[in-house]
Amino acid sequence: MKLKKSASLFLSSLLTVGLLAACSSSTTTTEESTTTGGEAAEGSKVIKIATQTPLSGGNAIIGESMKLGAQMKLEEEAAKFSEMGYTLQLEPYDDQADPKKGVSNANLIGADEAIYGVIGHYNSGVAIPSTEVYEKYNIASISPANTAVEITERGLKTVNRIVARDDKQGPAGAKYAVEELGVKKIFIIQDKTAYGSGLADAFKAKAEELGAEIVGYEGITVGEKDFNGVINLAANKKPDLIYFGGIYAEAGIIIKQARDKGIDIPIMGGDGLDSSGLVDIAGESVVDVYITSVAGDSTATEEGQAFVEAYKAKFNKNPESYSVYGYDSMGAFLYALEKAINENNGELPPKEKVAEEVRAIKDYQGVLTTVTFDEKGDNVNGKVYLYKFDEASYPAKLQGEISL
Repeated sequence: MKLKKSASLFLSSLLTVGLLAACSSSTTTTEESTTTGGEAAEGSKVIKIATQTPLSGGNAIIGESMKLGAQMKLEEEAAKFSEMGYTLQLEPYDDQADPKKGVSNANLIGADEAIYGVIGHYNSGVAIPSTEVYEKYNIASISPANTAVEITERGLKTVNRIVARDDKQGPAGAKYAVEELGVKKIFIIQDKTAYGSGLADAFKAKAEELGAEIVGYEGITVGEKDFNGVINLAANKKPDLIYFGGIYAEAGIIIKQARDKGIDIPIMGGDGLDSSGLVDIAGESVVDVYITSVAGDSTATEEGQAFVEAYKAKFNKNPESYSVYGYDSMGAFLYALEKAINENNGELPPKEKVAEEVRAIKDYQGVLTTVTFDEKGDNVNGKVYLYKFDEASYPAKLQGEISL
């Protein structure tokens, strides 16, 4: 069944939420639960939905923005569920972009009988082991951002994502680099994580297929601050483009240090660079940097513009690339949860039934994406976009969607 929304009603509800929140704005802190409407009403059953994202450390800008997007949607839907006899409660967890912390949190989530779903993660290397735990407890997860191919290739019944995979994003970047930018020699740097290396490998394979020469393929360690060694290697190879598979925290430093050495060729990376944090770190050096992203432009539609304004009013900050995807992920989960409850005569069904309804989502219309999960949990509507920084300002300028 296709879920359709009236644009006018959607705009009205978003702006109302934003105006109310502007008078009394609040956000949850790390691993503190937020119950909508205060304490649960007498006789009301609490349903918890967790978020698992990095709320501290180098990836916290995106991690918090995903959590806030999910929180915003949950609070908007609270009244509907209250009428059904249920109190929605957000449980934010800080995975610190660390697989061990993610798994530890996942076990806490699994032990909480009231948690029926998880919105997360940001880092694929954290999501892969954590989702194994969710599977054990029959807890459905929807990721707003994970792109590593392995996420949905393990036959898990509870893991889903609303964005495109790296085996689509990597080749899309390579196609643009070779066919549009005309590069012939490419130096690749990657951060040795599941996300960074997977994206770099997918980019490399397609670039070679299209006739480009890979003149270097080097790994760096997450958390490092001095990349002059690998940058010198790149400079000696005289490439037409440097490609980085990793996250904005390291990318910003690499870009700045490369520009400081006089390397003025285009630099490209994936959606891990799609953050205001990249500009904060790289400054003016970010000019002539290209990024592929599985996140579209939130301001491209009337509904998206309304989301941006409501988000800014509620949280007193601009949304990031994945804020709206946290919002849409929560929306998709709550849509499936409501359906599961209604089909169980208004009673809360077992967690495995909720997970089945999540996997069965067809044509859920979010603010920025339409969600239809295939048998693996991939969204068949996932897209890849190309952005370019023409100035030291976020977001970068959308160049268009890349079709393979």
